[in-house]
Amino acid sequence: MSTPASLRPVLGRRAVVLGTLAALALGATACSSSGSDPLGAGSSSAPAAGSGGTAGSDSSGSTVVVGSANFPENVLLGSIYAQALKAKGVKVEEKFNIGSREVLYGQLQSGSLTVLPEYNGALLAYLGGKATAPTKDEVNATLAKTLPASLAILDSSPAEDKDTLSVSQETADKYGLKTIADLAGKAGELTIGGPPEFKSRQEQPFKDVYGLTFKEWKPTGDTTANAVKDGAVQVGNVFSTDPKISQLKLVPLADPKNLFGAQNITPLVNKAGVDAKATAALNAVSAKLDTAGLLGLMKKVAVDKEDPSAVAKDWLKANGLV
Repeated sequence: MSTPASLRPVLGRRAVVLGTLAALALGATACSSSGSDPLGAGSSSAPAAGSGGTAGSDSSGSTVVVGSANFPENVLLGSIYAQALKAKGVKVEEKFNIGSREVLYGQLQSGSLTVLPEYNGALLAYLGGKATAPTKDEVNATLAKTLPASLAILDSSPAEDKDTLSVSQETADKYGLKTIADLAGKAGELTIGGPPEFKSRQEQPFKDVYGLTFKEWKPTGDTTANAVKDGAVQVGNVFSTDPKISQLKLVPLADPKNLFGAQNITPLVNKAGVDAKATAALNAVSAKLDTAGLLGLMKKVAVDKEDPSAVAKDWLKANGLV
């Protein structure tokens, strides 16, 4: 979104919408932080991440209830899941815009909800789990051991909503930048922007992981993307699915050393409520959804103000899922 590189709190807007979350034992810190008591570790009997299986009984005659948090991206993802399930003949009820993770998680445990679009790193943080590496596979392996026996994660998508260091196309061309590592030896000429707390949390990790010392740090907050485009800063902390990345034609730099931890979009399910048909439908969505695609969808929803349900339907059709 100074903390060591192994800690990363949840994205700013999710810290507000999904409730205050414990610091992630994953990549470096995100833009906003807050703390909350984790729910604690659960049973280790959940299926391994990415296994695509659930231990619940056949739910073909029951209704799968798809929920979402109350921010646009999560509503969009919930609609994608719901429509993908309906297309495979699964009975679906939609309950979107519910609220915080505390409420959502409790409803999933109770069986009031069956499926939620989650962010694997944020969920692990909420549960108080710690991964030994900030990668998708490690995060999911730890989640599989941390979730209570009644819940499971299905396949994670490549799509992430996470911190990036982004630059303008002009800056990328001038300095030959494709990855954060390419900033080595050049950062001393560049000003970096982000939320007010960004320097205190990230300055040391950038030095430790990539050997970067920037010329200046500026608190640019919500204006970071515009500041990068306008040249007020040359490097900015922008979230990977922020529509301004495409709108302003910014270039997110790859993070080969995983300074920023995994935040892959992942279905979280109540195992008793999903059968093999539902599992396959949700895993098929994860296989097709990537960050660039999600960014494009969020531009339609957040910038063009298109209906999330219609955007979801178009995406599913384009990817052969309906």
